[in-house]
Amino acid sequence: MPKYRKKPIVIEAKEYTGKTKKEIIDFIGYENLLIQKRPNYPIIIQTLEGDMKVEKGDFVIKGVNGEFYPCKPDIFYKTYEKVEEAD
Repeated sequence: MPKYRKKPIVIEAKEYTGKTKKEIIDFIGYENLLIQKRPNYPIIIQTLEGDMKVEKGDFVIKGVNGEFYPCKPDIFYKTYEKVEEAD
């Protein structure tokens, strides 16, 4: 059986802490959100796989094609490591 390794790519991601709602919305952009007109509305991202709710603790990832999607923290930490940026 052939085996494959995920290509090393650098992604942008932000963690939703429950206090970072505006930062997440600014990161995603309104055109990618399903906005609900009610108090304390959840963040729901419109993806190719359907509408996905962002839960507290999730990371919102910007994919290689500019798409956004939530990722559970356990999967995020198994899949990604922080990149140190040069000054």
